[in-house]
Amino acid sequence: MRREDRAFSRTASMVLRGELISLKTPLVMGILNLDTESFYAGSRVKGIDAALSKVAQMQKEGLDILDIGASSSRPGAPIIAAEEEWTRLKDTLSEIKNNFPKLYMSIDTLHWSVAERCLDQGVDLINDISGGTFDAEMISGIGLRKTPYICMHMKGTPATMQRAAQYTDVLTEVIAYLSERVQTCRAAGIEQLILDPGFGFGKTSLHNFELLQGLGDIASLGCPLLVGISRKRMIYGNLDGNPEEALNGTTALHMAALERGADILRVHDVKEATECIKLFSLLQNPS
Repeated sequence: MRREDRAFSRTASMVLRGELISLKTPLVMGILNLDTESFYAGSRVKGIDAALSKVAQMQKEGLDILDIGASSSRPGAPIIAAEEEWTRLKDTLSEIKNNFPKLYMSIDTLHWSVAERCLDQGVDLINDISGGTFDAEMISGIGLRKTPYICMHMKGTPATMQRAAQYTDVLTEVIAYLSERVQTCRAAGIEQLILDPGFGFGKTSLHNFELLQGLGDIASLGCPLLVGISRKRMIYGNLDGNPEEALNGTTALHMAALERGADILRVHDVKEATECIKLFSLLQNPS
């Protein structure tokens, strides 16, 4: 089924810096990790020069949005304090903004105080793995700032989420959670809302594939969908490999996600994701 033929109404665009961004062609969000604990070593950078070089490479490969994180959310990782996270972020963020002023940027944080300071620096989106449930000020703050917001489903915290991976029906429960979050975000004045099912966050491999299969049902909530499956255990664990060997499997599941309605792919490998989207678009509209 072509994306435009879906029976339900979905947001086909988003607004960033006052510009209308079409989602008819899915976007690529590239991951830049400033921590040293993230599960895929290839996403980590150490030092400002390395960060600038990595961003330049991703931009050349077709990056649409840069997502910067300074705290690992891998299974078992602790949540670091807001001040430590900001200390890791601030100098590199400033240099990236200075060197790539036109680049759309997202910050991956669940602390409102970090999000607020990043917005003051000109960041365009906030990507919150807790969906606003960790910091009580996040939703109201985002609503007041009229900031585009990525709201994710996670059961538990990164430190506990794999022990909390129990569901009667994972798809139904994730949809119910995200539906409630949509209502809460809308009531707070958040207009630009993107939903993320949270692949790997409090889910087993089977749960992840059930969610991927049912992605179209999540799309029925009417918001753009972000899918973050790049090099995750649901891929390499089923291929008896490791994150470094998971690119081919990632591309295969990216195509499956696009076919089921993904609007944004959050990825470690921008070039390959861009190529996947290009071929998907040709498949949808071969003429």
